[in-house]
Amino acid sequence: MDGQATLNERMVTVGSIILLGAPGAGKGTQAKKIAGHYSIPHISTGDLLRDHVARGSELGKKAKAIMERGDLVPDDLVLAMVEERLNRPDCSRGFIGDGFPRTVKQAEWLDQYLSGKVFENQRDRKLAPIVINIAVGYNQLMRRLTGRRSCPTCGRIYNVYSQPPSVDELCDVDGGKLETRRDDREEVIAERLKAYEAQTRPLTEYYRARGQYFEIDGDQTPDAVSAEVTKIIDGHRL
Repeated sequence: MDGQATLNERMVTVGSIILLGAPGAGKGTQAKKIAGHYSIPHISTGDLLRDHVARGSELGKKAKAIMERGDLVPDDLVLAMVEERLNRPDCSRGFIGDGFPRTVKQAEWLDQYLSGKVFENQRDRKLAPIVINIAVGYNQLMRRLTGRRSCPTCGRIYNVYSQPPSVDELCDVDGGKLETRRDDREEVIAERLKAYEAQTRPLTEYYRARGQYFEIDGDQTPDAVSAEVTKIIDGHRL
């Protein structure tokens, strides 16, 4: 019975879930947990771009040419990839957007798309996405990101503040010297956080005005964050 109950819980219809969070907030980790818990797909525009480029799809070929010029992939290409992904059968009970939408324009497109999509057991065609912002303070984000170290051999990730290796700067697995990614330098992170704040503020205001916007404390443990996210989804899903 318990196994059946768990299976039924995972097969519920949840509709569209949007996770927001600055770099280092743990958004990707939570998105994967939610996707596994409800058996719905985790939609990341970065993953979609890499997949299309790797497969050599028509959209991927166009995106690759643009990226090779050093330009940003325009919205029309990104949205075409998202639409193709959302039209697949595994999105029939819902999906979780990780890093999408990033702008008000993309959010407006998603609202228009959802107005014509019917999820399994959906009662209201116009129900807005459940939008959850994982909020983490600036200083904590800096500690999480500047403290990251990775092993170039085995790929294991550490944090000198919260998950340090047993021996300073050496990997526990193979003894390799840990490295700091270029993107994890303080000056680079400061610019990334500044850009994220500027880009995301209009998006959060857009979703606040439309309802079903929730903000949770991302300074908690990952399990505590997951529990809050699940509680919100279960209380507002289709």
